[in-house]
Amino acid sequence: MAVEYYTVTENEDGQRIDNFLIRHLKQLPKSALYRILRKGEVRVDKKRVKPEKKLVLGEIIRIPPIKMEAEINPPDKPAIASESLLAVLEAAVLKEDEQLIFINKPSGLPVHGGSGYKLGLIEAFRQLRPNLPYIELAHRIDRDTSGVVILAKSRQALTELHTLFRDGKIDKRYKALVAGRWKHGRQHITMDLSQEEGSRQKVQVVEEGEGKVSETIFSSLKNLHGASLLEAQILTGRMHQIRVQLQNLGHPILGDDRYGDFALNRKFREMGLKRLFLHSARVDFTLRATGRRYEIEAPLPDDLKEVLINIKINAVER
Repeated sequence: MAVEYYTVTENEDGQRIDNFLIRHLKQLPKSALYRILRKGEVRVDKKRVKPEKKLVLGEIIRIPPIKMEAEINPPDKPAIASESLLAVLEAAVLKEDEQLIFINKPSGLPVHGGSGYKLGLIEAFRQLRPNLPYIELAHRIDRDTSGVVILAKSRQALTELHTLFRDGKIDKRYKALVAGRWKHGRQHITMDLSQEEGSRQKVQVVEEGEGKVSETIFSSLKNLHGASLLEAQILTGRMHQIRVQLQNLGHPILGDDRYGDFALNRKFREMGLKRLFLHSARVDFTLRATGRRYEIEAPLPDDLKEVLINIKINAVER
């Protein structure tokens, strides 16, 4: 690899140099990356820089010749998205403009690769839009959850979305089918959550002050035979927040193989429910930079609509 010179664009303006290099030199171990920074081999406008240096539009970054680990031990080839997956994602685009892309993510597809999955939504979408210089996830939803996912097409848009999420300025609502009859009307729930000891994949409710605060407003949309369709407006974005809160309230989400009622899951499987009935249905927010308001709705997938129909039919046949 020869010396490389890179001119900072709007997408890198304000970004730390170490974060830029992590993205730009993906195959370079972080220890080696910080070593070349420490030795002054990376220069910005011919000057040595520290890892926390924030880039400015128009600055020129000198990246030294680097023997990549990938050249010594070539990694596995990146997973290639199938034509059928690319077609599904193309059809799943709810809205796209110069700043953002909204996708109705199918259930079963992780938002990014890792943890046993070589390919996620973001990797596949980059293959679908190879000419876009920048695409990043603005937030995450669980692999088994379907519905709205937001992608940013610039670093500025991504940074603003992160700020809006942090400040609670994005109205994000889900639909969930839960066990039993919901009798609480509209209920504002606050619980402290923490990861279960020894598990990074499961969360539990803990005493106040012993975990991270999670807040959700639940409202009843429809009572069905043995189940209730709820709307969940999340005010915080904790891991598995809706699923754990509803389990704790005695109304686990149907089809949930981690926090659910397994006997009920088997019963509703006979009515066609083969996965978690949780759908990211709506987002509503305004980008401050442009003043543009986004009100995006993702229709309930056909498999979940069919479950609701089958529940009604089953109730009549009884």
